[in-house]
Amino acid sequence: MLRFFPLSRHSLRVKLVLSYLMVALGAVLILAIVVSVAVQNYFQNTERQQVHALAQTLADEIALRSSGISPDQGNRIGNGTGAPFYNPFLMILVNSQGQQVFAFKPPRVVVGDADLTTLQQALQQALNGHEADGWLPGTATPDAFSGYYSSIPIHDQGKATGKILGALVLSIPARYPRGFSPGDFILQANQAIFITGILLSLTVIVFSLLMARSLTRPLESLTLAAESMKQGKYTQRVDAPKSQDELGQLALTFNAMADTIEADVNELRRQDQVRRELIANIAHDLATPLTAIQGFSEALADDILPSPDARHETAQLIGREVQRLRRLVADIQNMTALEAGTIHLDLAPLDMHALVDETLAVIEGECEQAGIHVYNDIAVDTPLVQADSDRITQVLLNLLDNARRHTPAGGQIHMAAIIKEHKLLVSVHDTGVGIDPRDLSHIFERFYRADRSRTGATGGSGLGLSIVKAIIIAHNGTIWAESSPGQGTTICFTLPIVT
Repeated sequence: MLRFFPLSRHSLRVKLVLSYLMVALGAVLILAIVVSVAVQNYFQNTERQQVHALAQTLADEIALRSSGISPDQGNRIGNGTGAPFYNPFLMILVNSQGQQVFAFKPPRVVVGDADLTTLQQALQQALNGHEADGWLPGTATPDAFSGYYSSIPIHDQGKATGKILGALVLSIPARYPRGFSPGDFILQANQAIFITGILLSLTVIVFSLLMARSLTRPLESLTLAAESMKQGKYTQRVDAPKSQDELGQLALTFNAMADTIEADVNELRRQDQVRRELIANIAHDLATPLTAIQGFSEALADDILPSPDARHETAQLIGREVQRLRRLVADIQNMTALEAGTIHLDLAPLDMHALVDETLAVIEGECEQAGIHVYNDIAVDTPLVQADSDRITQVLLNLLDNARRHTPAGGQIHMAAIIKEHKLLVSVHDTGVGIDPRDLSHIFERFYRADRSRTGATGGSGLGLSIVKAIIIAHNGTIWAESSPGQGTTICFTLPIVT
């Protein structure tokens, strides 16, 4: 059947409707068969019992009326008061020698020879003391007799141990000439079941359409949303159904998945933009010293500078630009290694007060020349931190150098530390020009500079704070900046305390 009606080519809604309809029709068909068989068996058993009970009653009545059965007695049974009562039935009465003393059949009914032979055999069994019940099938003609029969032996005085006086066979027609017919009742019951099945099928179709619609609409919405996402529309979402069933959970899960995909795509786009900017920044920072080196080299090669002092100064300029290139390359390699986690940290207990004193000793001379005062406000008894001293020194030098370059003469730089949530929070505060709010969230990005001209007058490669952030993250710490224009800047980072 599926070969001629392939369900796989139809929508889920059609499949649901057909499945509901097939279940309903199957249930109606099974119900019709069960009810028909049950009703038919009930009537057959009831009719068989009634035929047997009536035959037994007649046999007992005949046995009580006489001590023997003769043709005259049979005529009296047929012509007496009982005759009208027996008229609807087929009845044959024989004596103990098997001679027929009475026979009656309903008018306009024909009993076939095969059925008469069956009745004679039943009477013979009754004369032998055995009751016999059965069914007369009749013939295909409309006036043929058919129905259940029962053959009963007639005992003297109605006692089962008495002498057999004769036998009686009685049969009730299956279809009455008038009145009730079990076959008609079964036919009407089947018709009622059939009509009920049709009405039930229509109801099931309507119900299944509504149910299938409620089930498939969320799926159609999900399909359309998935198609939109396939076309690159990652902002597409579905309306979550009011129900909290599996479809509702699927819609919520789809929206959550779409949020994740959109965030990942946006992050990939951002990273791609960062990569483009990184390449542009590297090219920019490499182009400036390379151009200078090329110009100075050509000047030396073409003997444009005749003075030995001029040539010596040009060579020094070339050397400084080469050093600038080497620092830039080293910073890029350092940052890449830190972010990739390939640099090994030599972790050990570290005294931040002592380390800050050592770092300030390195940068204090430049700060004094700029008229800036530097203070170590970290307490001597500050708990030790688990850190790599060389890397933390690199962090402090970078942060202090940034603070120095952005703090005017007469300003101050303070180093402080407090314990917060089982970590040491270290801060570098300056009284410099501060950072514009538009730039504050970007200062830890690679090659980012608040100085849009990128002349290099205010700093180096633009990788310093990115390297600082990578070092702190490698120590399982965090770093952030707090600043307001004209109010100075505070850079804070955390390091784990030795336990």
